[in-house]
Amino acid sequence: MSDFETQARLSAPSVARNREPIFAVLDPLLAPAARVLELASGSGEHAIFMARKRPDLMWQPSDPSPEARASIAAWIAAEGVANARAPLALDASAAEWPVDAVDAMVCINMLHISPWAATEGLMRGAARHLPPGGPLYIYGAFRRAGAITPESNTAFDQDLKRRDPRWGLRLLEEVDACAAGQGLHLAEVVAMPANNLSLVFRKRGA
Repeated sequence: MSDFETQARLSAPSVARNREPIFAVLDPLLAPAARVLELASGSGEHAIFMARKRPDLMWQPSDPSPEARASIAAWIAAEGVANARAPLALDASAAEWPVDAVDAMVCINMLHISPWAATEGLMRGAARHLPPGGPLYIYGAFRRAGAITPESNTAFDQDLKRRDPRWGLRLLEEVDACAAGQGLHLAEVVAMPANNLSLVFRKRGA
C-alpha cells in the first residue's frame, strides 16, 4: 500500500454504525452471484463491507466525485476484495450510464445530499438497467406525509438546505411517485436505526 493510497482512503463514521443493519435488509434481496451496481458509493467502505460479506456477488461501485473514486480504489487495493470492481465515474442524473447488465442496484445516503434531478435519474436508470423484478435498494432519512420526525431530523434537514438549497430530506410519497412513473413499485419500507428507512423498489414485469 503506497502512501498515496493510504492518504486517498476516506472514512465515514456512519458506515460502522449502519452497515450491519443495511446488510441485514439487503442480503436476502440479492440472488446468488448477482451483479450489483452501487450508486454514490462515497468513501467505498460500504462496497468493501458488502462485497466481503457476500463473496459470490460482483459489486460495482460508482461515484461522480474523483476524490470518492480515488478513495474507493484505495480501499479495494488495501483490503484486497476480489469481487469489488474498479469504481465507475457515474452521475445518477446523467442520461446515459456507463454500465453493463446488472441484477440489483444499491443507493445509500444519496437522495438527501443531491439535487432532485439525481433521484429522477436514479429511477430512470433503474428502469433502464434492472431486469424485471430486479431490486433497487435505497437507504437514508426521509419525510413521510410531509412531516419530519424526530426533531433531530428537522435540524438535519435545515442544515442540509443551508449547505445547498437543492438538498434536503425527500418526501417518501414523492420518491414513490417518481419511481412509479418509471415502472418501479415500492415493495417494502423498513424502519432502520437512527430514524432512517430502507426502501426496496422492484422493476415491474416479473
